[in-house]
Amino acid sequence: MSEEKLLMKGNEAIAEAAIRAGCTAYYGYPITPQNELTAYMARHMLARGRIFIQAESEVSAINMVYGSSAAGARAMTSSSSPGVSLKQ
Repeated sequence: MSEEKLLMKGNEAIAEAAIRAGCTAYYGYPITPQNELTAYMARHMLARGRIFIQAESEVSAINMVYGSSAAGARAMTSSSSPGVSLKQ
């Protein structure tokens, strides 16, 4: 039995892989070039009964991830180079 093949953009593939791996919470701040990942999570996390929050900044997004992961959730954020610098 083979699965149906699906053509996806790279950001969408990352998002779907995270969902399939059990990501229960996504906190993101849209920034190019990863806007597609955030948009995919916005569409698919809520439909699966999971958490999606668009944060007010990169710093707030990573702090939400820290809090959720400390409480035992499998949480995720994403960003590009300036956003990653802020999150560090």
